[in-house]
Amino acid sequence: MIFCRRYLVALALAIGMLVITGCASSVNRTEYSSNHQALFPHTAKPTRTQTRLAHYFRRWENTPYKYGGLSKKGIDCSGFVYVTFRDVFTRKVPRSTRLLAKSGKPVSRSHLKLGDLVFFKTGKKQNHVGIYIGHQKFIHASTSSGVMESRMDNPYWRHHYRTARRILNS
Repeated sequence: MIFCRRYLVALALAIGMLVITGCASSVNRTEYSSNHQALFPHTAKPTRTQTRLAHYFRRWENTPYKYGGLSKKGIDCSGFVYVTFRDVFTRKVPRSTRLLAKSGKPVSRSHLKLGDLVFFKTGKKQNHVGIYIGHQKFIHASTSSGVMESRMDNPYWRHHYRTARRILNS
C-alpha cells in the first residue's frame, strides 16, 4: 500500500513536470510569435533575419539612452546600430554616426529595405541614426525613451530626416 502511494505520488509529479514543461514551450512559441508580430505585423511568415532582429530588439527594448554607452545599462544610437549589426547581421560597422553616414551606398527614402540605416538631423551639431525595419518603421536608441521603435512618418522624424545608407547587400 505504501509502495503504491509512493508510486502514485511519483507518477503525479512526473505528469506535473510534463505539463509544466509543455506549457513552458508553448509560452516560448507564443512569445516568439508575438515578438515577431509586434515588430513586423505585416509579415505572415518571418524571414530568418526578421526573426533574429525581432528577438534582438526585444532584448534591448527600453534600455536607457547613454551617450557612448554599449551595454544594457545604457546605449546611444550609433552603439545600438553597432551591436545590432555585429550580433544580428554579423557585420562590423563603424561606431560613430558620422562614420556610419559615410558607409555603404546612398539609398532613396522610397527604396528603403530592412537593415538600411536612416539618419536624422536632430540639432545644430547632432545627428541620429536608426535601423529601418520596413513599413515606415525604424528601431533606434532615443535620447528620451531609450531603445524603441518609431515611425518615419511621425511629424518629428519626417521633419528631421536627412538621408539613408545601405550597408547590407541585397
